[in-house]
Amino acid sequence: MRFFTRYLLVVLLFAFLVSAFKAAALSMEELQRMPDPTPEKFARYFANFEFKFHAEVQDDAEFLSSESGDCDDYATVAAEVLAKFGYTTQLIAVRMKGETHVVCYVNETKSYLDYNFRKEANPTILCENSITEIASKVASSFDRPWIATYQFTYSPVERVKRLVQRIITNQSAENAS
Repeated sequence: MRFFTRYLLVVLLFAFLVSAFKAAALSMEELQRMPDPTPEKFARYFANFEFKFHAEVQDDAEFLSSESGDCDDYATVAAEVLAKFGYTTQLIAVRMKGETHVVCYVNETKSYLDYNFRKEANPTILCENSITEIASKVASSFDRPWIATYQFTYSPVERVKRLVQRIITNQSAENAS
């Protein structure tokens, strides 16, 4: 009986700790109350998030509470949160052979946020505001040429991506394929 009581207490304590941890999950409200917001500070909130591919952009709340997602989940949340702090952001998708990657470019810092670099000491990648330069830098981080790139917006309410800038094709990459 004594063993059972101790076991039950351990299980209850574990359940309490798990629920307390889940209750402390990151939220959009917390991100929007970030003190002295910068893209770098934003990225640090995601250092412990896991990569988990989703065919579509996850709902913000699901991405934040599960602490897992992919590049377009991260980039769309970054664009939404940083825009509320007055930053001008652009969502850029880069298509490479077998891969498409999305980043959030921040005009004021001349850099982009990339989910693959969220754990780095400097989680922003410096880059001029040229869609082809952004595509080249992103593709080089995958050690691949880019095939096409485009800028889009995302509406979390409608859950819809909208093309902003026409697709730009990298002719040299297409000819090499």
